[in-house]
Amino acid sequence: MSDVVLLDTGILGLVTNPRGGERSRACNQWLETVLQRGARVVVPEIADYELRRELLRARMEKGLERLNELVGTLSYQPLTTNIMRQAAANWATVRNRGQPTADASALDGDAILAAQAMACGDAATVVIATDNVGHLSRFDGINARGWDEVTA
Repeated sequence: MSDVVLLDTGILGLVTNPRGGERSRACNQWLETVLQRGARVVVPEIADYELRRELLRARMEKGLERLNELVGTLSYQPLTTNIMRQAAANWATVRNRGQPTADASALDGDAILAAQAMACGDAATVVIATDNVGHLSRFDGINARGWDEVTA
């Protein structure tokens, strides 16, 4: 059981997709269920940024509208200096282990997302709902699961 659920970029994209294919509809139903069970669902600023930049680039106005509505409805976690410093430590740790999650010159959104999750609490109560469990599980103290495996 998770008290706090952070949405990774891919999941955020699924729940804000205005075309709403079958997978998108299932993800929206999952989100409603998690919210009804009392979890605090969080939109991390790094996920908002990653999705928003692509929606802007592709001029997907309906997707942007849905993203803005969701951000206004759910908890939103902005980036802070402490989170970015933790992200730098995350990046260095996995790189020193030989398990990088991005190119050496990349900003590495996964390291930042992991730091945002760490700022919300510990792995016993916080989970990242993602379609990228492999990368996120490389960071110490992170509980990452496929969205359809996350319960509240």
